[in-house]
Amino acid sequence: MKTGHFYRSVTALVYTQKLSHARAPLCGQSFNILPSAQNFTALFDKLRELFGEKKEEHIPLEDLSLMEVDIHSHLIPGIDDGSKNMDDTIYLLRQLESLGFRKIITSPHVVTDGYNNSTETILSGRDKVREAMVANGINLEFDAIAEYYLDETLSEKIEKRDLLTFGKNYVLVELSYLNKPNNAGDIFYQLQVAGYKIVLAHPERYPYYHENDFHNYHSLKDRNILLQINLMSLAGKYGKNAQAVAERLINERMVDFVGTDLHNAKQLETIRACLGQKYLDRVLRSEKLLNHTL
Repeated sequence: MKTGHFYRSVTALVYTQKLSHARAPLCGQSFNILPSAQNFTALFDKLRELFGEKKEEHIPLEDLSLMEVDIHSHLIPGIDDGSKNMDDTIYLLRQLESLGFRKIITSPHVVTDGYNNSTETILSGRDKVREAMVANGINLEFDAIAEYYLDETLSEKIEKRDLLTFGKNYVLVELSYLNKPNNAGDIFYQLQVAGYKIVLAHPERYPYYHENDFHNYHSLKDRNILLQINLMSLAGKYGKNAQAVAERLINERMVDFVGTDLHNAKQLETIRACLGQKYLDRVLRSEKLLNHTL
């Protein structure tokens, strides 16, 4: 049975039988079946073992060369909450190079009430970083897009075709962490009609999407919205719920891109800690992942 189909079957079993907070016998064993994000991953792995699916061998990764390309970081100095100066940027790029990346597509914030960066500001900053990379002997490919916050000005940018894209006209979009935006559906539709392919940044970090037994995530995929999880979610950087959701997205083969979302040197330790995570190995070996196509 394919992993995605198997996982959805488990989900259906739990919810159709309404086994919330119950104890259920399974092949002579009993364990709690809790329909929450944090328990689906453990349930999935347990059922794979009990029903005889070959146990996945896991050897910790030595680096991130399987990922090849990072599409989410904040490395243009001084324009958002990422790198503060060029020295920081060069240090971070050296570390990413040592981790096995061949290309970095950095993505500074574009937020009207915070980091209201223009296309010109971002591209000018990209060019300065490229010059510094040459001067410091860093051989990575380096490009820049933006992480567009879904606010009232994004619609205007779409109309003007003033969006920085990557790959096959992909555009990286983020949402509020606190409240589900009422106009998200309209903006997504506007982007798609204009010919853009939406990549939703770190969907595992939006608490309002954690509800309704993953229906919100399946709805996004049904609308042809691509999902980019943060690598650091797999190490619990953003909490247990975000980690569990990221793992489930991987199990259901719903992840299209992985990004570091690197802002500063302190986060490098967390990124390296991810190398031992079996879910990172699983997603980087998935034929669904698109990072290597860029």
